[in-house]
Amino acid sequence: MPLFKRATAEFFGTFWLVFGGCGSAVLAAAFPQLGIGFVGVAFAFGLTVLTMAYAIGHISGCHLNPAVSIGLFVGKRFPASELLPYIIAQVVGAVVASGVLYLIASGKPDFTLAGGFASNGYGLHSPGGYSLVACFVAEVVLTAFFLLIILGSTDERAPKGFAPIAIGLGLTLIHLISIPVTNTSVNPARSTGPALFVGGWAVAQLWLFWIAPILGAIIGGLISNMFFAAPQPSVREELSR
Repeated sequence: MPLFKRATAEFFGTFWLVFGGCGSAVLAAAFPQLGIGFVGVAFAFGLTVLTMAYAIGHISGCHLNPAVSIGLFVGKRFPASELLPYIIAQVVGAVVASGVLYLIASGKPDFTLAGGFASNGYGLHSPGGYSLVACFVAEVVLTAFFLLIILGSTDERAPKGFAPIAIGLGLTLIHLISIPVTNTSVNPARSTGPALFVGGWAVAQLWLFWIAPILGAIIGGLISNMFFAAPQPSVREELSR
């Protein structure tokens, strides 16, 4: 499959993750009386990854996340030469999805960006008021374990066909843990899209949601290499089986 087509799949996959996950937070989380709340948003993020893993996993590997692409490279499951095209496609997909979400959300007369537009934050902009250090540690640890789930479930020794379920539920669990802490990133592209529309504090705090997830992904990739690795095909080849 040509790199352009794989990057295009990443664009659409990341669009779906941000539109579905952040859209549930912006449009449905606190909807009067029937709001889906934190649990609903957590499942929305997990379902976006699960559905896209089945839809495009055999095409691009369904990374949808610059940190995941970097972690897979560290885990020796993805070539360095393809990192930049994938990351660009993921970030652009996230920004376009945020733009579409903004267009829809702003159709409501009382819409305002003051609620954060599903942006990630720390300190005063953490949903639970958690400190910068707490938020940084949470993002590193959760992203590291996310990579362990991805690398383990796509291992050629793992049961075939179940990786999307494990990865989707893993992301759901991550959100159940950390929505109160950072609004959950573990994905620099997901953080970048909404932040660009909110501006101000969201852009000023965006650095954490690039550095911490990437560091966590590197740690996860290194742990996998040191303790669990065996010669592996790429994630895309595993998901295509």
